[in-house]
Amino acid sequence: MDKLNVGVIGVGFLGSLHARIYRHLEEVTLVGVCDCYKKRAKKVAKKFHTDYYLNYKDLIGKTQAVSIAVPTHLHYQIAKDFLNAGVNVLIEKPITKTLQEADELIVIARKKGLILQVGHIERFNSAIQAVEGFLKEPRFIECHRMGPFKKRVSDVGVVLDLMIHDIDIVLGLVKSEVKSIEAVGVKILSDHEDIANVRFTFENGTISDLIASRVTKKVRRTISIFQKDSFISLNYADQSATIHKKKDSKVIKKKLKIKKGEPLKKELVSFVDCVLHKARPLVSGEEGRRALAVAVEIGKKIRETTEK
Repeated sequence: MDKLNVGVIGVGFLGSLHARIYRHLEEVTLVGVCDCYKKRAKKVAKKFHTDYYLNYKDLIGKTQAVSIAVPTHLHYQIAKDFLNAGVNVLIEKPITKTLQEADELIVIARKKGLILQVGHIERFNSAIQAVEGFLKEPRFIECHRMGPFKKRVSDVGVVLDLMIHDIDIVLGLVKSEVKSIEAVGVKILSDHEDIANVRFTFENGTISDLIASRVTKKVRRTISIFQKDSFISLNYADQSATIHKKKDSKVIKKKLKIKKGEPLKKELVSFVDCVLHKARPLVSGEEGRRALAVAVEIGKKIRETTEK
């Protein structure tokens, strides 16, 4: 079988990880990496034995698929150019900055029969995949996603930067439409909200509280899921999960045995497989767009609250 020619656009912290993984996948030939900073592009290319480019358009015609790991405001134009050229695209979250941009990319990919996958990496976390079989009807979901401030992600607020991971997961867990959103946010170190607290109420009565902060020293990535007869606590960072089940008048605690794996590698392997076999991605453009729509609404709510 011929190998899939893949390129990586943007080789900062995350993009360089994409390059590393692609370099070691048997089904893939990493034909090049691109970055506007020559020193960085050259360094990553040398490390992973490939060519480097300063203009992403130079990779058009050389690749069948690309990962796009650039700042959010650049997602749309770069993805559009590759899709129009017949190239399959994995675009890091959020899919784009606006819903109009997302809609256009989805239409192009659909018309051309191309894979458009969005990098919501927590879907590939071994812990969340391990608890899926224990989920019935979540009634309350609590998410915490916190960590220190990183200057490399300053073009968007904490909702699009961090909380969107949990938005995507919660929307996937609750089989119902969002009825209402309450949200507050505070700017601390950037021009956007750096900490946000959100409450979703779903049509079926489920409630979810999400807290995201990028001004917290200690890293925390957790989700707690409460059901009628059980409570599931999950830690994304160490890929662990514990189930607390009601039995008679007692609560039985069971820590799940989880085969840990690198979520990003699983995500990229899945992307490559979808391209080679024309399969629907776990997180397609439509799923990415749905998470963005909710994040945009949260942004509006935060601005309304701030301006009062």
